[in-house]
Amino acid sequence: MTTPAMSTAPAEQRSGGREARRRARTGRATGAVHRPYIVRGIPTYDVMSEENLLRIEQTADRILAEIGIEFRDDPVALDHWKRAGADVDGVLVKFEPGMLREILKTAPAEFTQHARNPANAVRIGGRNVVFSPAYGSPFVMDIDQGRRYGTIEDFRNFVKLAQSSPWLHHSGGTICEPVDVPVNKRHLDMVYAHIKYSDRGFMGSVTAESRAEDSIDMARIVFGEKFTDENCVILGNVNVNSPLVWDATMTTALRAYARANQAAVIVPFILGGAMGPVTNAGAIAQSLAETMAGCALTQLERPGAPVIFGNFLSSMSLRSGSPTFGTPEPAIGSMVVGQLARRLNLPLRCSGNFTTSKLPDAHAMNEGTMSMLAAVHCGANFILHSAGFLDGLLSMSYEKFVMDTDFCGALHTYLDGVKVDDNQLALDAFREVGPGNHFFGCAHTMGNYETAFWDSEIADNEAFEKWEAAGSEDAAIRANKRWKKALAEYEEPALDEGIDEALRDFMARRKSSMEDAWY
Repeated sequence: MTTPAMSTAPAEQRSGGREARRRARTGRATGAVHRPYIVRGIPTYDVMSEENLLRIEQTADRILAEIGIEFRDDPVALDHWKRAGADVDGVLVKFEPGMLREILKTAPAEFTQHARNPANAVRIGGRNVVFSPAYGSPFVMDIDQGRRYGTIEDFRNFVKLAQSSPWLHHSGGTICEPVDVPVNKRHLDMVYAHIKYSDRGFMGSVTAESRAEDSIDMARIVFGEKFTDENCVILGNVNVNSPLVWDATMTTALRAYARANQAAVIVPFILGGAMGPVTNAGAIAQSLAETMAGCALTQLERPGAPVIFGNFLSSMSLRSGSPTFGTPEPAIGSMVVGQLARRLNLPLRCSGNFTTSKLPDAHAMNEGTMSMLAAVHCGANFILHSAGFLDGLLSMSYEKFVMDTDFCGALHTYLDGVKVDDNQLALDAFREVGPGNHFFGCAHTMGNYETAFWDSEIADNEAFEKWEAAGSEDAAIRANKRWKKALAEYEEPALDEGIDEALRDFMARRKSSMEDAWY
């Protein structure tokens, strides 16, 4: 396996003084990634017994064998299932117990998604954790302009903010919908923005097979056809039409990524009480059945293609019918899904920084923290929606994006666990300080103070009087200033001129081949 050499990492900004020293302590040099991904130093948490895990797996097997899943308007997918030995009746497919698990044995347990800057490649699976921005909001929001439809300028801004954060590892996908660009052409502008303004891994379009293929073709321009055929360089996030339906829009996109040896992220969206049962165990069993079927289809298209086992459990208000996010039932459900994914030996995408709050407030951070910690503890390897999710995913918030990336920074330290060595045990410090004295100025403290604690970028840790005298700013106001500063200081990563020209030419030819379509 070779590594592409199509660009170089962006140069670090250098500035003097206290701010530069603080950035050096925390790995916050503009444009640089503190580390390309996290290797967890704490264990995953198994919350469900073996007996109950088996009951859920058996229920999923019965759903697959007795009720089945529909694969609509995709005769190629149905032919795959027939050849694999499934029971195909029209568009309804039923599976004998164990069949899908056998097919899934060819899927890799761990793989690398390469980035155009090789230093930013991410390893997905195993003990690795990758944070990626939120995905799919039609609206954007900030304190200054309020809630509005997203534009391509907003899209580029969020790509730049993600690139500028050392606490995210991935550029994401449809960070917001740029509604000022025609529906049938906006995927070209979005993929180009990821390539142009970031040098990290990114996601492509899944809204039509042709758009998935366009996304992969643009990746081929960056990485080369041979390298792309042999390595994962782009992801596609596809959703089941729950309950128990895979439609052609998703299966054709799924198969496009798989046959190109690129990773599809297979995700049911189960809103308890609407697209699935209100009971957690039943929703988990449904999720397992739907996800296994989608993951297995990638292996029928191309055995050995990378695939990510995804999950998106959610709840709803049974009084109003409105979706709810960041609630405890899906959070603990994610923990069980993590156990099930590990039993299948597949990389996991699970949970994220979810909330139904309409503002970047305490409500938002309470719900986001619950769901994000569930993702961390359940063993998720690729965490989509790590930053910016607001308003039940209808809005992408500039302020919450910054608040969430700050929390992702804290999670880097949390996931490291507790290191134990002679320096960490600090016996020399105890000898120097002795009983009844303080450690503030001792040699051990002076030798470790720059790296001892994670340093928040937006928290205010000053005394009340000093905070009040400075204007009594809350976290959202501080975040507003921070994202503006990040955009002002953003430096575009170098991109080979020949590659840039080839991408622009590809986009121009594809756009000229079709009339604008707005739906």
